[in-house]
Amino acid sequence: MKTLLIDDERLARSELRRLLAAHPDIEIVGEAVDVEDAAQKVAELKPGLLFLDVQMPGADGFSLLERLEPPLPAVIFTTAYDEFAVKAFEFNALDYLLKPVDPNRLIAALERLRHRESTAPRGSSDSTHRLALEDKVFVREGDRCWFVAVKNIRLLESEGNYTRLHFDDQKPQLFRSLTAMEERLDPRSFFRANRKQVINLTWVEGIEPWFSGGLLVKLKGGLKVELSRRQAQDFRERMSL
Repeated sequence: MKTLLIDDERLARSELRRLLAAHPDIEIVGEAVDVEDAAQKVAELKPGLLFLDVQMPGADGFSLLERLEPPLPAVIFTTAYDEFAVKAFEFNALDYLLKPVDPNRLIAALERLRHRESTAPRGSSDSTHRLALEDKVFVREGDRCWFVAVKNIRLLESEGNYTRLHFDDQKPQLFRSLTAMEERLDPRSFFRANRKQVINLTWVEGIEPWFSGGLLVKLKGGLKVELSRRQAQDFRERMSL
């Protein structure tokens, strides 16, 4: 994958080059020392992955992401400070590595990247790619925050222009529509059960006939979701051999 290193510290860029030499599928196509330099090189080189420092002269790494036009490359933040981690995941960062970068943490981050790329639908141009089950996402509701594995999200429910997530024993509400959320999810793992609900197929525990040719799907943990006749037919086709 074409990769751009963005850091104002030459030694930090050199160390990343050394660590990435062990990963031949990561092709370093350039380096940038600040946001202006990086924005120009992203436009010219079109990398699929950024290693991005947070604090740089003039503007920070978040400012770069706000300037870029979609589709955005994957981003792994590298910084000496842990206080920016929450904000990093609000930008759907793939990972957040503290300097000096631990080689094992780097390996784990690249493995997540490879898994996400391998499970993304062909031809997908989603600005941040579809999320794989093994990916983790940052979720915030008010002052409460979670870092949640996608595989643990068993149900998404529309509440007007908002969406309520169900994972573990939590049910936070996000300021995004269900349609927008659905676009980020892998359709092989998530299914639009009806106008207001999307279910994680790996959480399906049981199915039974329902009114007017529909189905009642039981999820692990006790939740039940109704499928209309039309969606029931799609569900049967999806789940059959």
